[in-house]
Amino acid sequence: MCGSRNRTMKLAAGVLYGFALGLLVVGLRELLTGFEENRCSMTYMFEYPEYRRVALPRRVARQYPAYGLYLYGEGLYAQETRALKLTGAPVLFLPGNAGSYKQARSLGSVALRKAGNMEGGVHFNVFTVDFNEELVALYGGSLRRQTHFLHESIKAVLRLYKHLKTPPQSVVLVGHSMGGVVARALYTLPRFNTSLVNLIITQASPHLAPVLVLDPYLLEFYSAVREKWVNNAHKLVNITVLSVGGGYRDYQVRSGLTSLPCLHGDPNKLSLVATAVPRTWVSTDHLSIVWCKELVLATVRAFFDLVDPETRQFTENPEKKMLVLNHHFIRHPVRTLGDTPDAAAFMLDLSDAWSEVNTLRLAFSTPKEAQVKYFLFALSSRRKAYSHFYCRSDNLEMSSWVYGCRQRSGSSCLQAMDLSMGTELLPPYKVLVLSLSDLSSVSHLVVSASNLNGRQFTVECEWQRQESQTFSLPVPHVLSSGLTVSDFTINSSGLLHTIRLQHFHQVYQAFRISVASQCKAHRDRLPSVFVLRAPWFREDSLTTVTVPSVAEISGMLHTSRPDNTSCALLLLHTAPNCQYKVSVRTSLPRVLGQILRFCFQTVPVYTAVTLLLACGGQMSSILKTRRAADMSLVVGAGLQPHKVNLFVYILHFLLGCGWFQEVWSRLGVPPMDVLPPTTPDVTLSEGVAPAEQWPLPLSPLLYVLGAGVAFWGTALLRLVTRLVSLILAPLHRPSITRDCGTLRRRTQLAVTLCLTVVGWTSCGALSISAAFLLHLYRVLRLQMTERSLSHMLNLSPAKRRQAENGAVDSQSSGASKERNSAPLLSESALQEVRDDLELHLCLSALFTLPLTLIAPSLIHWIRNLRYATQLDPDPCWPHMVPVIVVYLLLINGNTSQLSNSKLLPLTSRLPLPLAVAAVTFCPLHLYRVTYFLLAVLVPLSMCCLL
Repeated sequence: MCGSRNRTMKLAAGVLYGFALGLLVVGLRELLTGFEENRCSMTYMFEYPEYRRVALPRRVARQYPAYGLYLYGEGLYAQETRALKLTGAPVLFLPGNAGSYKQARSLGSVALRKAGNMEGGVHFNVFTVDFNEELVALYGGSLRRQTHFLHESIKAVLRLYKHLKTPPQSVVLVGHSMGGVVARALYTLPRFNTSLVNLIITQASPHLAPVLVLDPYLLEFYSAVREKWVNNAHKLVNITVLSVGGGYRDYQVRSGLTSLPCLHGDPNKLSLVATAVPRTWVSTDHLSIVWCKELVLATVRAFFDLVDPETRQFTENPEKKMLVLNHHFIRHPVRTLGDTPDAAAFMLDLSDAWSEVNTLRLAFSTPKEAQVKYFLFALSSRRKAYSHFYCRSDNLEMSSWVYGCRQRSGSSCLQAMDLSMGTELLPPYKVLVLSLSDLSSVSHLVVSASNLNGRQFTVECEWQRQESQTFSLPVPHVLSSGLTVSDFTINSSGLLHTIRLQHFHQVYQAFRISVASQCKAHRDRLPSVFVLRAPWFREDSLTTVTVPSVAEISGMLHTSRPDNTSCALLLLHTAPNCQYKVSVRTSLPRVLGQILRFCFQTVPVYTAVTLLLACGGQMSSILKTRRAADMSLVVGAGLQPHKVNLFVYILHFLLGCGWFQEVWSRLGVPPMDVLPPTTPDVTLSEGVAPAEQWPLPLSPLLYVLGAGVAFWGTALLRLVTRLVSLILAPLHRPSITRDCGTLRRRTQLAVTLCLTVVGWTSCGALSISAAFLLHLYRVLRLQMTERSLSHMLNLSPAKRRQAENGAVDSQSSGASKERNSAPLLSESALQEVRDDLELHLCLSALFTLPLTLIAPSLIHWIRNLRYATQLDPDPCWPHMVPVIVVYLLLINGNTSQLSNSKLLPLTSRLPLPLAVAAVTFCPLHLYRVTYFLLAVLVPLSMCCLL
């Protein structure tokens, strides 16, 4: 009866966690593959690249032996700069997490090629820093060291220009990933001269918060950087920073984290996504953002426009820098930078060149022959009926094309003001939208359609009443799972329509937006462009389609708008006389992908909680029945949201009360952990991030996903243990006792002292890993013993059946009776080994969590072993000794010792409150998981002694 019940429970757990695994796989698939194909063009070199090492002072070289500074070069330029007699403008590239200094190749090669085509001798010297490809996104102990080396590198770079009459006074920094965070950390150094760097461009850098916090050094570093840039914003106002996120292809650093935490309205800080950059319009993954040709070209073009023609060095004027960055990364008005915006434009007074347009719309295609053509639109008769003037042209030349007439003579305009600075560049054409209320001093609008070079293009213009061409479409509820569809049909013949997607302003929402177009007549038309825009952040995503067609848009956001005062917009640049049907439905896979994108840090926490409660269930089983339960059953029972999440909800509610919050702070308890904010341009107070409410209702789902990871992870651990034990079995003598793989007390003490000394003198993670392997060996020996006993005991029933059938002689029968009276092997011995195996499998699964959290520090120590034998700082030092002692004490533990311990009743009650505490304090501080596990494992190890 009990066996049937266990099988039923195993089946139910398998079904539940199979469903959880399915949800996790669907969400991960959407997160890792559910995005557009890589449309970035590769940057190529025409000559072999060379990285010339720059000599640093001996003090710096001895202090940072693993780091280096290089100058990029290729071909003739590399030969000319061999002596490091440089005359260009210095640019310093900073690689990120595990990044190579050779990633500067794309930036350096494109800058070098473009300089060869420029007049005036302006060029750049691209330097790159070698940070030894350290895992600084996971191990924060090196971030401060990298910052100091960067300071020394900047001073070394500027010393190379001392021979010039007007040497550069500053260096432009380009940082990828964590390199961008290190660049901003320069200003936290007490001896750093802020005039050495006044322009920073970062690519996919998580400025708002770290992606994962596996040690306290990472949070301390971020806290210091944030405090400096927020509290001293008035001192750093002239420092221009541009942060570019990769978009949805970058699943390592979500674009919301690339938003710069700064004071509201800081004019010299820009944050945007690569999909919104003019002439780029592509999403990049975390590595391709470095070599994406479209983005590299935008950066290099900005560099050339930032150079002062007199000094041939980067300008220090903040207004000029922002003007250039806005030109290349925000708007790109398709005209030469530096022209006076309202300069008077004089036009040719040719009667054949002028045409006055009296209709509501203009559609004109230039002939093959070169000609001068102007179209005149009278404003007097349109001001009351219309609010805006819309015009577009697929002539993408860098020239002015729309003017406001000030002086008219007959049918022509003699003098006009240039209105082209508001032009927006889209992939197939340029667009200009003018508000008539801003044109009170203008009598007519002039659109130039001259093709002096004989190139054909199309111009389409119309008068617009913005209210009649703006529509509202409520989006379906996020729980509708695609069963509910919101649609809207546009029958207007206008060229631009705006759809307000009501209630679409949170990152956990995800939709499939379909736009189907149909036209009355088949003829050549300009392509349609659909722009999904979040008014609160520069994260536009563009979709260009031909007409007629059916286009699908991924309706997701990188950032949230918590005040609910605005919503996402869908701008439709449409073809005239066509019908567009817009359909919006919720996409469950994309919703799961968004949840994992923004809340994945909580999944390992709930995995730890599940294993913690499984350990508690194992202790309760030993306490009640003196036997260990099957690991799959106790792990399956570790899903207890009605207990864990309920307490968290109550605690969250109480913290909303002032009196409870005051008591909480007086007790010195740290604040509840909250996930990094999803709103852009957030100014964080010291140590506290603004709490967001939407992840709280999702905690049961995240619990299910974490429990699924724990269930199938333990199943995989059991499978791997069986396979490894089969491989190692021939190397070991068969054992039939439960004490296999244990250590003597003296051996335990000696190993503990040895591992402690090794940990203090080299790396704590190394000692903890060794202790884990010793415990794993105990599990493997138990597995081998269980298999041996099972095989031996399976032989006895067969012999007894043969004796009953008369197939065994009397001698064998007597021997069997002798064994029955005084058995060498018994079912109880096998059961004892199985109980110990289940117990240690559960403990081994729990031990893997601290090992996973400290793995980055171990990898960092191994890779830097030739430079230093000791890891400094070591994130394992606070808990290294307790973990080693616990691991070694529990090696000798068994169910008999635990069942007879007086501490077990109290210890079995600890997992639940500690699980609640882990959910409360660990989502942001993942390294705290080890502390809560130790709070259970230390008393459990004492149970083996007392």
